[in-house]
Amino acid sequence: MNTKKYNEQQSFWAGGFGDEYIDRNQGQIRVANNTRLFAKILARTGEINTVLEFGANVGVNLMALKNILPNSDLLGVEINENAFAELKKIPGIKAYLSSIESFEPAQQVDLAFTKTVLIHINPASLNVVYDKLYSSSKRYVLLAEYYNPTPVEVQYRGHSGKLFKRDFAGEMLERHQDLQLIDYGFVYRGDSYFHDDVTWFLMEKTTA
Repeated sequence: MNTKKYNEQQSFWAGGFGDEYIDRNQGQIRVANNTRLFAKILARTGEINTVLEFGANVGVNLMALKNILPNSDLLGVEINENAFAELKKIPGIKAYLSSIESFEPAQQVDLAFTKTVLIHINPASLNVVYDKLYSSSKRYVLLAEYYNPTPVEVQYRGHSGKLFKRDFAGEMLERHQDLQLIDYGFVYRGDSYFHDDVTWFLMEKTTA
């Protein structure tokens, strides 16, 4: 893949490291665990008929949502070609090969979300991504990321400049003030059902 058009973080995930990530982050156990998480979150929403995930990888999250929302239209955006190839094989999921920043949605969806994706975005691109999430959704936005009250960079598997923690939801609520926080929660890696520490924030648009 020619990654010259990408920034440092996009090239990282579009290339070999993104390929390695595929093998570490798939399987039915991951699907089952994410089904538990999304069922808890979606208990706080109204009817969901369309969902868009930014950074869908091989579709673990979307497969979990398919278990809960079998009749919904599920869409996934993925930058890595090999992950995209796996994603588009899944029945009932429409896959797009694109960076988040460059993706132009053809429709608004009931729920637009990321899960452990914003942590890997170039901080200079975050406002673009926040705006993309916002404009893609006609009702709900979900962020499930690593939380820290102030921005901080963390070494990621020996790499610098590839993982960042911050208050993503707080920044999005400040940027798009017609968003209202509906609920939030935390899943702990010490729980046998989860492998990571993730804080999630469910937000809803208060104006059409």
